[in-house]
Amino acid sequence: MFRPLTDTMRVSPQITLDQVAAAKEDGVTLIINNRPDGEAEDQTPGADIEAAAKAAGIDYVAIPVTHSGFSMPQVDAMIDALEKSEGRVLAYCRSGTRSTLLWALSQAKQGANPARLSADAAKAGYDLSPVRPMLDALAAGGS
Repeated sequence: MFRPLTDTMRVSPQITLDQVAAAKEDGVTLIINNRPDGEAEDQTPGADIEAAAKAAGIDYVAIPVTHSGFSMPQVDAMIDALEKSEGRVLAYCRSGTRSTLLWALSQAKQGANPARLSADAAKAGYDLSPVRPMLDALAAGGS
């Protein structure tokens, strides 16, 4: 259910309240919600996921990403969340794609190799080609 990008990074489609317990069992110490509330009628509200996470002893942060794209403040917020995390991280959105793309952008901004990021994402079933030009620019020191 949770797709590994690295040993410490997982992504997932929209999670439910009972999947918070599964995340805890998987060693997750931080849940990152990349899905804006109200995107679909059937999604579990972020506040409910946050409450369940906190009750389970898991940190929670919301960095919503709409379908209009990514911004540097979102990339920086992802970097900040990942740097403060001590353990496994689970990021989710509708399908896991936005979470994967935002993770990759945050890693590229810190100098990670875009080809390596693409390979890691592909192993989890995600394609970074929509943001590959941004990955290359960030990895080269652009912003």
